[in-house]
Amino acid sequence: MTGLAVLFALLGAASNAMGTAFQRKAASRVTEGGGLRFILRLARQPPWLIGIAGVIGAALFQALALANGPLSLVQPLFILELPFALMIAVPLLHRRLSRAAWQAVAGVVAGLGVVLLSAAPSGARSDASMERWIPVLIGCLGSVTVAVVVARPGRPPLFRAAVLGSASAISNALTAALLKSAMGTLRDDGFAAFLGVWQTYGFALTGIAAVLLLENALQAGPLAASQPALTIGDATLSLVLGVTLFDETIRTGWWLLPELIGAGLVLWGVLRLTRVVPHLADMAR
Repeated sequence: MTGLAVLFALLGAASNAMGTAFQRKAASRVTEGGGLRFILRLARQPPWLIGIAGVIGAALFQALALANGPLSLVQPLFILELPFALMIAVPLLHRRLSRAAWQAVAGVVAGLGVVLLSAAPSGARSDASMERWIPVLIGCLGSVTVAVVVARPGRPPLFRAAVLGSASAISNALTAALLKSAMGTLRDDGFAAFLGVWQTYGFALTGIAAVLLLENALQAGPLAASQPALTIGDATLSLVLGVTLFDETIRTGWWLLPELIGAGLVLWGVLRLTRVVPHLADMAR
């Protein structure tokens, strides 16, 4: 089951990366607007439609991964979306990755491997009581609301992209938690029960919100700000939600040392990659 979860999560990360790369290409062609009007203008761009197909595919793979493994394992694997996005964007924009960029990609992959092998996330629950859901919903939805207010037009592009990317990360993590709970209901009680639980409609709404926030983050500024905030924030919050909502466990004690080393390697790789991403964003225009 864990092997299937890893496989589906990797496929989901690759599919989401494709979606991000093509959505960024489309967003770069629309320099004005925001919100729903911005989405309607994007809908006339063929690259955006390809990007949305990637997002839909990622959602399906994510659902399969969460049905087969813990949230704290599946969502951190989506960190690989960043190097996947780069590797897809480079040929899309007719460019090459430098040696330093490849070293950064290797750092992200190796660091994530060290973190997950050391932490060994585990857990089989997919249900949580409302006593646990209520503070999670208040915290996540409240943070997203504050982020949207703070990132109003007129703020510096890097700031807006980072804040909106973080808001999208929070929405993604919450969507994954709700999706895992709904998929558990589908697996245990069938499709009728799946349609009868609030988590099913919750993940649909938060998923749409995550896409809207991502689109506006991509328009607000370069991937150097939005993408790291999105990938790292999603993974970190998902691990916390897995532990707090579903009683998932990770190894502690002396295992924290390699976990911290791996996390540091991931952070180094992501920050190194951000030196390449702005050039790719400029080339998409």
